[in-house]
Amino acid sequence: MDSGLARSGLPVIYTRGDSGGNGMRSRWLLALIATAVAIVALGVYGLATAPGAVVASPSPRPGLSDETTGKPPLTLTFEPTSEPTPEPTSGPTSTAGPELTTARYFAAWQTGDLSSMNGLVADPPADFAERHRRFDAELRVSSLSLNPGELRRQGEETAEVPFQGVREVTGLGRWTFSSVLRLGLRAGTWKVLWAPETLHPSLKDGGSLRLRETQVRRPTTLTREGLPFPRDSRAGDYLTGLGGTAVLLSLEETSSGRVLLTSPPPPPTGTGTRTTISRPVQAAAARALDGLGQPAAIVAVDVETRQVRAVADTLGAKQAFNGLYPPGSTFKVVTAAALLRTGLTPESPVACPATYTIPNARSFTDADGADHGTVTLATAFALSCNTTFVQHAYERLRDDRLRAEAADRFGFREKPGLSSCRIRPSADLNELGSDAIGQNSAQASPLCMAEVAAAVASGVWKPAIMTAEPPADSPPPVPLDDGVAAGLRTMMSAVVTQGTAAQAGLPPDTAGKTGTAEVGGAKSHAWFIGYRGPLAFAVFVQNGGAGGAVAAPIAARFLKAL
Repeated sequence: MDSGLARSGLPVIYTRGDSGGNGMRSRWLLALIATAVAIVALGVYGLATAPGAVVASPSPRPGLSDETTGKPPLTLTFEPTSEPTPEPTSGPTSTAGPELTTARYFAAWQTGDLSSMNGLVADPPADFAERHRRFDAELRVSSLSLNPGELRRQGEETAEVPFQGVREVTGLGRWTFSSVLRLGLRAGTWKVLWAPETLHPSLKDGGSLRLRETQVRRPTTLTREGLPFPRDSRAGDYLTGLGGTAVLLSLEETSSGRVLLTSPPPPPTGTGTRTTISRPVQAAAARALDGLGQPAAIVAVDVETRQVRAVADTLGAKQAFNGLYPPGSTFKVVTAAALLRTGLTPESPVACPATYTIPNARSFTDADGADHGTVTLATAFALSCNTTFVQHAYERLRDDRLRAEAADRFGFREKPGLSSCRIRPSADLNELGSDAIGQNSAQASPLCMAEVAAAVASGVWKPAIMTAEPPADSPPPVPLDDGVAAGLRTMMSAVVTQGTAAQAGLPPDTAGKTGTAEVGGAKSHAWFIGYRGPLAFAVFVQNGGAGGAVAAPIAARFLKAL
């Protein structure tokens, strides 16, 4: 036990049944084998515990399989070291990659840091910053957000990043676009390869964008059909909100005209406040006054409802409703109604001399200066004989009967409502004669005379309105006697077929009355009132001259345009 092997610290192997020299030799052989095994074991242990070591298990001997050993095949196992292996210090990867340049460029762009963007671009144009500023200003860009995609390498020295963008355009909203940011390695540094299409694809190859403004009508007041009023409607004094407009914006490619973004359309037709005005009737009235040198007005009302269907006025200050003008011979409709109520009929024979003198009063003459002899009342009305109506007013309508007829049955009195008209009690026979032919104290607005025409057409006088229903304080309707209404229709038809309006070109089935109202020191006013189908109307031309020659042809243009 005190042998050298024991002192060496190596294991001593004992064997049984050995003695003498043979035993000694056996012990030395076993000791050598044990020593070899220990050395191998220590070496394997040292390799296995070394950092970053590759551990290799010995391969099985030839002919020894998994089945014969009962163990799995041997493999190589790599374990990381505590410190990464340093990269080479030369070559393209020695600088920061394109990812960093991309991130810096998009961050600067989104915050509007044009100086930093410029520094990240390879060979930027001299006006790089100005191009960006002008782009945003001209297209009214208020904000920008960017969403980069995945970077794609196209080689060791080029790369690109597709991206999505959203610009907020004032007046248009969100504007989405797609583009590509291209990068290249320049002098060992990754730079942006900027081009105009980086801003937007439409700028490629010299393309450009523009923001187009288009004025569109957006009125707040509409016709009864829910449509805008016709242009130059001449109704602006009576209704507000006719000329409302809005600006439609569109973002377009300049060369192709392709629209990239457009503002929402105006509210759909019919969302404004509707009136009683009919668009086609208003358009016809307005166009009938085109080219007329004198101030004038046309008003039209619905025969049944009395709703105003058109008011075209160049008189100003709402004179078509409120103005007071001598109605001239159009007032003979009222005088004739009063005469029919006294027992005359359209067929009654009456005198139509060139001149008639009221007993103990003044003389009156006819405009044509002709003596037509004895004619029917309808013919005298059609020829507008002043002398006939002055004579019969003197004979039948004294004692305030004419004024009462006008006031009680045709609205010639102070009253609430849209129209204005009036007549005073006659102070003497001269005034009575003048009132009978629409002069002196008889005064009316064009709307008032349209109400007179509508009363004849329907057989009932009612005030005109511009609402769905008459106001609470509106005067009540006044029925005309059936015989009176029928007689007036016959007489007004004769005016158009054979009387003072026969040459005006009025369409068939029109009935009416001309009027030429004298004005002291000025040219006469021209009038024509009438009805056709569902409409009653009045045409007035201030200082226009003869009603048959001036006002009636305007009425013809109006009616033919419907």
